[in-house]
Amino acid sequence: MVQKEFTYKGKKVEELVKMSLAELATMMHSDARRRIIRLSDADKKLIKKIENCKKPVKTHRRNMIILPTFVGKTVMIHGGKEYQQVVITPEMIGHWLGEYALTRKRVGHSAPGVGATRSSSNLSVK
Repeated sequence: MVQKEFTYKGKKVEELVKMSLAELATMMHSDARRRIIRLSDADKKLIKKIENCKKPVKTHRRNMIILPTFVGKTVMIHGGKEYQQVVITPEMIGHWLGEYALTRKRVGHSAPGVGATRSSSNLSVK
């Protein structure tokens, strides 16, 4: 089975990397476009750090848009308690970093403890 090459709005990843941020912003959805237009100095610093670093980059900036220059890089995204390692793929372009580092875990309840409710007094404590 032949795997189809990824395109974003008809452009290949190599073409997207060569584009300027202003040109890229015109292709993105409105939220991402506004975010790219109004990049703060901290966002610009993070972009350079991710592009140039060989090892995983730790960040708390969950609201950063994934750019084409990030593809193939590893980012450690803070999930509230710990960092989650995410490898950026072409399909992630235009999404937020925070979408790939979940902040909530599934709750696994066990049996009720002693004194939890009135009905729990009928359970054996073994």
